[in-house]
Amino acid sequence: MRLVRLNKCQSGIKLGRTIYSENGKILLSKGTELTNSFIKRLQNLNIYTVYIEDNDSEGIDIVESIPAQLLNEATNTITEGLNTIVEINTMKPSIQGMIKTEKAVSGFQKIFKDILTCLTENPTVLNLLATTKIHENHVYTHSLNVTIYACQLAIENDLPQNQIEEIGLGALLHDLGKIFVSPEVLNKPGRLTREEFEQMKSHSELGFDILRKVHSVPLVVAHCALQHHERLDGTGYPRGITGSRIHPYAKILSVADVFDAVTSHRVYRPAMLPHQGMELLYSGSGTQFDTEQLKLFKNCIAIYPQGLTVKLNDGRTGIVTKYNFSSVGRPEIRIIQDEEGQRVTPYEIDLSKKGQLTLEIVEADALL
Repeated sequence: MRLVRLNKCQSGIKLGRTIYSENGKILLSKGTELTNSFIKRLQNLNIYTVYIEDNDSEGIDIVESIPAQLLNEATNTITEGLNTIVEINTMKPSIQGMIKTEKAVSGFQKIFKDILTCLTENPTVLNLLATTKIHENHVYTHSLNVTIYACQLAIENDLPQNQIEEIGLGALLHDLGKIFVSPEVLNKPGRLTREEFEQMKSHSELGFDILRKVHSVPLVVAHCALQHHERLDGTGYPRGITGSRIHPYAKILSVADVFDAVTSHRVYRPAMLPHQGMELLYSGSGTQFDTEQLKLFKNCIAIYPQGLTVKLNDGRTGIVTKYNFSSVGRPEIRIIQDEEGQRVTPYEIDLSKKGQLTLEIVEADALL
């Protein structure tokens, strides 16, 4: 099985995994042969990638860290919960508003515990999340992705359950303030003006001010919203604090937040390749990001997961068959097309081996 872009699929290709709608309903079941009408229907629903089964990917198993149904349920919970909080905070304070807020937070806590259960019961490495499109609004998708990455990183830190749950809730709500930022600023394709950037930066304090007033939310969760853009050397915002003054949870969140942000497509810039995103983080090791958290993150996230179709700098196309933790940007690959794009009898190469070091991944077919 492998993951491919829908616009590269042809009629007759067999689905390798069931496709669900945003509300959790089955659109097409595993094993269904795609027709042109099916492909068009999925494109109209803004589904960009699908898992397929073919001879080229025979024997490649893709581990599903988080089931698709749970991802859909989580996205719906995040969407409804954040929209509820936004609605309440545009109204006068009331008991009914407090009750709705508490209910939304309870929903966040439940969905996070379900995610945590999946990660703790599945000891395999967490796969890159940028391959799966969940929601049109990138704030919702980003919040979910950061939650999953941060949860895995918290587990890797061997933190107790209650702290992992606090980090998870903090991650789910870390970008709450962005809901109040003008969509024109949030989705502006060009460079922000100074005034627009100040508005964008305000989301940290906006989120903090809302969360600190919610009784069922620990204050440390509100500080996750406040501090996730702070940096060790004081170059972050909103307060420009340094080193030990930054809460340990925020140091975890900042790694997860930046990695997902730069490896996900935005209207104002294309996504970085995963190894480029990791290199960006490491370029700030010890100055912007905590070095220990970077090491742990590198060890618990498979940035080129099995089944991902990639293109090399010499023009050949292949499928990732094995992840390489000692050299995260250089996995083992099954070559399926030559330099001219012609099909070949599949064969394996290991990008980490001495004879292959001039090769590098320049395109990942299904990354969004």
